[in-house]
Amino acid sequence: MSGLTVALMAGGKSSRMGQNKAFVLLQGRPLIEHILARIAQVPGVDETILITNSAEQFAHLNLPAYPDLIPNKGALGGVLTALHHSRTDAVLVVACDMPFISPALLRHMNTLRAEPSGPYDVIAPRVGDLPQGTLAIYSKACMPVIREQIDAGRLKLFGFYDRVKVRYVDEAETRQVDPQGLSFMNINTPDELDAANHLTADNPG
Repeated sequence: MSGLTVALMAGGKSSRMGQNKAFVLLQGRPLIEHILARIAQVPGVDETILITNSAEQFAHLNLPAYPDLIPNKGALGGVLTALHHSRTDAVLVVACDMPFISPALLRHMNTLRAEPSGPYDVIAPRVGDLPQGTLAIYSKACMPVIREQIDAGRLKLFGFYDRVKVRYVDEAETRQVDPQGLSFMNINTPDELDAANHLTADNPG
């Protein structure tokens, strides 16, 4: 199985938080540090890169940082940028506001790339009927389709999934490796941050 790039999406405006979400403190540590610690538990990662238009804010992390290829195209534009710059064909996209992602889930998703029914263009968890596109693996084969979507002004992140080969990881499968189901918990507001701090205090492990 070929290598894997992890792309941290840190290009959001964080308007509801009032400050850069990547650096708000959860149990005394910035969110992005929680995420990096979890990614470090996934074997076979060739590189970790940042997709951000504020590279100077992340210089202390010593990670390659790339601005959007096409400005103001949201998460879909971020995925295109990550695929363009990655050294590997497969890119695990991770939003910078998901501090509880399960390393076991990420490892499981990576192993799915070797399934006999593959190769897949996208491997995406799904909660209910909603794909979790900011915690998904994309291949470079998606790039032309994503570019077409952007050029047409269709910016929904999973709006192109019906045009590529997708392996969904549904809730029953996810729960086998993430029993608490916390991987998809986003921290977007001060209230959500407060709830997350209480959660980690109650579940220190």
